[in-house]
Amino acid sequence: MRKSNETLASLIQVSYCLFAEHGIAKTTYTMIAKRVGIAKPSIYYYFDSKDALIAGVFDELCKAIEFAAFFELEQFTEVHFVENLIAVGVKMIDEQDKDPYFKRVLQEYMLLATRDQDFSKRLLALQRDYLSGFEALLEKASVLGQLKNKDNLAAKAQMLAMVLDNIGNFMMFDELIDYKQIWIEAVYSLFTKEETDENETTNYRI
Repeated sequence: MRKSNETLASLIQVSYCLFAEHGIAKTTYTMIAKRVGIAKPSIYYYFDSKDALIAGVFDELCKAIEFAAFFELEQFTEVHFVENLIAVGVKMIDEQDKDPYFKRVLQEYMLLATRDQDFSKRLLALQRDYLSGFEALLEKASVLGQLKNKDNLAAKAQMLAMVLDNIGNFMMFDELIDYKQIWIEAVYSLFTKEETDENETTNYRI
């Protein structure tokens, strides 16, 4: 069973890389089997069609980038709330920047979503997950006394989600922009000086 799980993980990872290198349409089971080191028919034990494989890789991609994969509400307390919020966003930017395949694979699935409603709906669900996730996070900040201005929490949450989303979009085109500092400024724009510790001011730099 363990070997079976390892093979499945290998198929997902290799397909992910090949989708980036050659595109989803041009990636074949023969290419995948050769790189994994298994016979081509063995793939059908895990995925009965290429569509199933494409969906499987997409499922893993979505799990890796969903809100809960980065922002865990339990980790946010009144101690260093702002610093933690900044650090998680910076981690997301770093991980995307260090993955040589992510940008290309995401572009492939975004293109696929223009033709397939299932992928389009899943991508939209991811965006809504970030909107609701940030709203819950800011509500917690308000309860903890970290965010004294409680007006327009939904709009503030949407701003954070849109900033991260746009950072990701710009990174796909290799624009030379200080993405981390943009995230830092976006977070601090929600907190007045009275709402942040003296050591948690805009002096925070990467």
